[in-house]
Amino acid sequence: MSNTIPEKLGKYDIQKQIGRGSMGVVYQGYDPFADKLVAVKVAISDSLKDSDSGQRYRKMFFNEAHTAGMLKHPNIIGILDAGVDQDECYIVMELVEGGNTLKTHCKQDNLLPVEQVVEIIFKCAKALDYAHRQGVVHRDIKPTNILLTGDNDIKIGDFSIAHVIGSDTTNTMPMGFIGSPRYMSPEQVQEDSISNQTDLFSLGIVMYELLTGKHPFIADSFSRLIHIIINEQQPPLSTYRSDLPNILERIVHHALQKSKSNRYTMGLNMAADLSLAFDYLEKPEENINEQEIFNMLQEVDFFQDFPESEVWEIIQACIWQTCDTGDDVIIEGDIDDSFYIIITGSAEVSKEGHILGELVSGDCFGEMGYLEKTERTATIRAREKMQLIKINATLIDQVSIECQLRFSKVFLRTLVRRLSNTNLMAISKAG
Repeated sequence: MSNTIPEKLGKYDIQKQIGRGSMGVVYQGYDPFADKLVAVKVAISDSLKDSDSGQRYRKMFFNEAHTAGMLKHPNIIGILDAGVDQDECYIVMELVEGGNTLKTHCKQDNLLPVEQVVEIIFKCAKALDYAHRQGVVHRDIKPTNILLTGDNDIKIGDFSIAHVIGSDTTNTMPMGFIGSPRYMSPEQVQEDSISNQTDLFSLGIVMYELLTGKHPFIADSFSRLIHIIINEQQPPLSTYRSDLPNILERIVHHALQKSKSNRYTMGLNMAADLSLAFDYLEKPEENINEQEIFNMLQEVDFFQDFPESEVWEIIQACIWQTCDTGDDVIIEGDIDDSFYIIITGSAEVSKEGHILGELVSGDCFGEMGYLEKTERTATIRAREKMQLIKINATLIDQVSIECQLRFSKVFLRTLVRRLSNTNLMAISKAG
């Protein structure tokens, strides 16, 4: 394609060039029928004419229209139309005005606030979860394919190499070496079977870059990069920033697991952990010394059978919360998957405005929600200043098998004891 801007493609008036990538040139266009501005992506004609790769390139170009066109999500760039005008292949997308890619915020001198990074990755995880449930694996998640809009929302784009899992296929598929090497998962660089977890690994890399301004896998050659992705752990976030809370370290660590069996299963799991990070970031003053937490947990009945090493594991896999008098911990009707243990203070349990009972230091609640994410059936409100720990199953998956088994044993014993008291059934169902 020449540098000359076409005046018209199909029914769309072309106004100006706004971007260029490996798959095509992007113009700002105008749809006279809908009376709105659009983005028009035009395939590079020289690539289409190549005798060896032209057909493959054309298929990949229109693959974006096919795959992204299946998806209707506020955080995925919408595909409006596609067509061929003489020799020009084009795709029409929603125009994200004032948007820049996340790449501009992957530099140490231009990092976004931590809270905004968590919100961005949370939205990306939810959008990918939606796409994956529709059978679409993006395969090229990276900062340049995620737009930050003028009002600080995000849009995932460029589904040109995305794959749609057909109804007659399994959830994984061997697809060869395709994507951007710096953002590939171990299974991608080894040309092994990939799944939705590949996108979550790539999202973990994006999160790491947004938080530190550094890439987690730094190499001076392609072969070295591949070796690191497959075999070596990334430097901890604290290598570059000492001010980041430990929960963000755990989330990145979980997303960047080499083995898919140890990685986040779905985007919703990653989003759930990020929502816990929001709780922490909202009250940074509650960053209590871990030794103090350890001392207090040893006094709680729930942890009496835990060896000291496993108590420390639990501390690393939970969120410490402080609630002031009148604060709601759980609200009736909300959906959540967390389990709580009160360390100090007390709370009241109410349903439809009626007080059902009181919870004090050492008491637990939220068991049913922890087992299966459900709607809360009661409200838990602090009667006085209260300190508690908040745990969900995804975080517990990160501790040792021995600790998981002990936690499950004590948890089930607590649940049985709770359900045996019919007057407190609603408290456990508040989870």
